[in-house]
Amino acid sequence: MTNTHAGSLSESMLHLLHRAGQVADEMFSEEMQGSDLTPRQFAVLRVLQRLETASQTDIVNETGIDRSTLADIVKRLVARGLIARRRSKADARAYAVRLTQSGKDALKSAEPASERVEDRLLKTLPQARRDAFIDSLALLVQALAASEAKVEQAE
Repeated sequence: MTNTHAGSLSESMLHLLHRAGQVADEMFSEEMQGSDLTPRQFAVLRVLQRLETASQTDIVNETGIDRSTLADIVKRLVARGLIARRRSKADARAYAVRLTQSGKDALKSAEPASERVEDRLLKTLPQARRDAFIDSLALLVQALAASEAKVEQAE
């Protein structure tokens, strides 16, 4: 697809994806009134709920959060008692991370807000296009992740 509106931010996929992410983050903050849990922290808790125990590399791979940002998120979540971190038995350089009971409770209380945000966002689209939109986003992320993995293997 050729962009015939060169220079127009309203036609730039990169800009539109960024703005959609900003709007989603703002909605999440609104819905989480009184909580200081961020969308990225929520994503980390969700990953740990599914995996039970994970290395920080596993979390990076699951969320797409860069390593340095994730290290900061983990540090903050540990300080708040939402996750626990210990040296991995398999690799002393790595940490194994898991949810604490407080983390499970925080996740459980945040899930309704997350669902409300997704509902609010999807309601902006016609019903017939919602599934295709989600499928397209998933396809985009999966294809890009696979491409990145091939580049990393080649290095």
